[in-house]
Amino acid sequence: MSAATVVTGIGVLAPNGIGAEEFWAATLRAESGIGRITRFEPASYPSRLAGEVTGFSAREHLPSRLVPQTDRTTQFALTGSEWALRDSGLSADSLPAGERGVVTASASGGFEFGQRELGHLWGKDPRHVSAYMSFAWFYAVNSGQISIRHDLRGPTGVLVTDQAGGLDAVAQARRRIRKGTPVMLSGGMDASLCPYGLAAQISAGMLSESDDPARAYRPFDPAADGHVPGEGGAILTLEDGERARARGARSHGEISGYAATFDPRPGSGRPANLDRAIRGALADAGLSPRDIAFVLADGAGEPEPDRAEARALTDVFGPRGVPVTVPKSMTGRLYAGAAPLDLVTALFALRDGVVPPTVHVDGPDPAYDIDLVTGSARPVRGDAALVLARGRGGFNSAMVVRRPSAT
Repeated sequence: MSAATVVTGIGVLAPNGIGAEEFWAATLRAESGIGRITRFEPASYPSRLAGEVTGFSAREHLPSRLVPQTDRTTQFALTGSEWALRDSGLSADSLPAGERGVVTASASGGFEFGQRELGHLWGKDPRHVSAYMSFAWFYAVNSGQISIRHDLRGPTGVLVTDQAGGLDAVAQARRRIRKGTPVMLSGGMDASLCPYGLAAQISAGMLSESDDPARAYRPFDPAADGHVPGEGGAILTLEDGERARARGARSHGEISGYAATFDPRPGSGRPANLDRAIRGALADAGLSPRDIAFVLADGAGEPEPDRAEARALTDVFGPRGVPVTVPKSMTGRLYAGAAPLDLVTALFALRDGVVPPTVHVDGPDPAYDIDLVTGSARPVRGDAALVLARGRGGFNSAMVVRRPSAT
């Protein structure tokens, strides 16, 4: 059994690009996908901006029978999984069905589908409620639908840890590969930009109320006042490294290290534990802080979480010790889809030797003492990168990725 888990396929749907290379090109251009919500009229809401995936038609990518059965988040997940498998070069008969599995992350489930059917229930009568309501709203529906569509009968599951979930799901897929499952699909998608979904996010008190897309989401900025929600994410094909090499597959890179911690309750007086997650991921990868070329930070866009993350980074890497960036400032926070998209960004940045910037930020708060990449993309040299994700409620996750091995 190989110790390495490699990424052989990528499927991306993001507010600033549909398709992996389209997303990456837009990100290097510092092209933002944040704007006023168009999927419904947001005038009555205090937060009216979001990162929407535009130009996507489910009927162009999925069988017509699946469209009325699925929420937008599942349509994204099914499309992304199709692209990830195609990119990997795997076919439906490459392996027995029991040797292929799927683990995804979800933060909201099928909110839009659920809102519509509840509207039918209260505005019409129960006969107008879709039978697919029984599962289309559920957090685990993406894993289930991907499993059915691609005949993946191996290990299957879902992780629900808010923004951290995408890393947690990929880590779980990596564990299953280490235990002998040759191929796993993993990652996350979220799409809760509907009236019900936006109301739920506003209730958390973490959204910016700015109407200026260039000023609404400013991670590590002195004037940060919340984040902008978004939709989309990424699905990855993960494989045992030896098996992937044996079949001649192209590797985008390796999932090299991972760790997760949980913060103490607010008001306890005990420190946050993100630094422990970072050190744990580095130890799992067999690396030291100086081996990391750059960090894709969580970047909450709120003073206290940003301060805690900056403190963890300086504790591990030293003051301004490593380039830090928050490319999700171009998409909004995609919840379960955010960290898998950051993994794609990290892999492509290592491949091309350039790190995209954090947009809408003139410079970090001097008190944070971090080397934040702003303005334009920055050339970098190195073989490993760190991705961080923090979920509401105290979840911390850290993952190290490496460039593909030359052998």
